[in-house]
Amino acid sequence: MKGLLIILMSLCSFSVMAEETGPTLLADEPSQEQTAAAEPAAPRDSVVTTDTVRTMKAAEGKAAHKVHQKRDWTTWRPDVKKAMWYAIVLPGAGQIYNRKYWKLPIIYGGIVGCIYALSWNGQQYKDYSQAYIDLMDDDPNTKSYEEFLHLGNKIDSSNLSYYQQVFKNRKDKFRRWRDLSAFVLIGVYAISVIDAYVDASLSDFDISKDLSLHIEPAVIHGGGAYSTPLQNNALGINCCITF
Repeated sequence: MKGLLIILMSLCSFSVMAEETGPTLLADEPSQEQTAAAEPAAPRDSVVTTDTVRTMKAAEGKAAHKVHQKRDWTTWRPDVKKAMWYAIVLPGAGQIYNRKYWKLPIIYGGIVGCIYALSWNGQQYKDYSQAYIDLMDDDPNTKSYEEFLHLGNKIDSSNLSYYQQVFKNRKDKFRRWRDLSAFVLIGVYAISVIDAYVDASLSDFDISKDLSLHIEPAVIHGGGAYSTPLQNNALGINCCITF
């Protein structure tokens, strides 16, 4: 009986130990279903492929390149129409657009010189015209011509016709110079427009060292069959253009 009781007590203690250790093992090693349920599901929008990332980086690189890209003046070519219209609106603007700044002093120097000549000759023409009018009338109170006489010189009946011709010639001379100054001013303006147009048109013209012109003497051979060498040949100039 004692042995039977001992066996029963051993079985009861073993079953109690199994009940205590069983939940602990299950708690230490969760199943795959529990692990999958515990992990949060990744949203679909957050899944980005490698190709998408590369495309986005390339687009960002192109946008940054467009923002920071500077004009390459070594390959830049001016527009012919823009250069011409800039020169028409404002003299010298076409040269600025073509980046030929060294031409500006020539253009503006010519314009300023023509304006000064136009103003000075115009004033001289007015003065001599008024003096000629005063000299031709019979009014003794109008004597503006005396401002042009040298000290001690006077106009009387003996030299009246001489001074009338002198004042008339000077009046006509300054009028002619005034008109010439106006034409030269228009010419300078036209040249600035033409220069801007031609310069923009020839901006891509080849001016490398391969372009050359060689001039040398040569003997020109004739085609006569029965003529002597002296009669069949002639001296000339040979021009060779390389491009």
